[in-house]
Amino acid sequence: MPRSYASAVLNAPADRVWDYLRDFGNLAEWMPGVETGIIEDGGPPDRVGCVRRIIGPGSSVFRERLAALDDGDRSYRYEIVESPLPIRSARGLLRVAPVTDTGQAFVEWWGEFSADAADEEAMEKTLRSAIYAPGLQALRKRFG
Repeated sequence: MPRSYASAVLNAPADRVWDYLRDFGNLAEWMPGVETGIIEDGGPPDRVGCVRRIIGPGSSVFRERLAALDDGDRSYRYEIVESPLPIRSARGLLRVAPVTDTGQAFVEWWGEFSADAADEEAMEKTLRSAIYAPGLQALRKRFG
């Protein structure tokens, strides 16, 4: 199963970054290219099982289900329910850890997915370079 990965160090304490990121419904606030994002049933954005609906470039629709939220580990896992990308069985993780010698936050974002062999390399690069890395850069600016 292919895996895409990106990470960044943010100039803020891990707990502050996690307090912001644990809101599964706020992706449109910080993710470049996301026009709108809502929790479909209007419920709490930290309820395991909730589904966020994201409208991206060209009115593309992504739906993602919160699979796990762990405040102790400062992480959440999600599954992609619907995507215009040629991927299947996709899941991701967003995690925040403290950089103990500086007081900064280390944020990592990764995803695993299935795809046709002809699409695997392009999708790994797309997730890493067009989604995860720009998202982490935007967070770096937000917490600058």
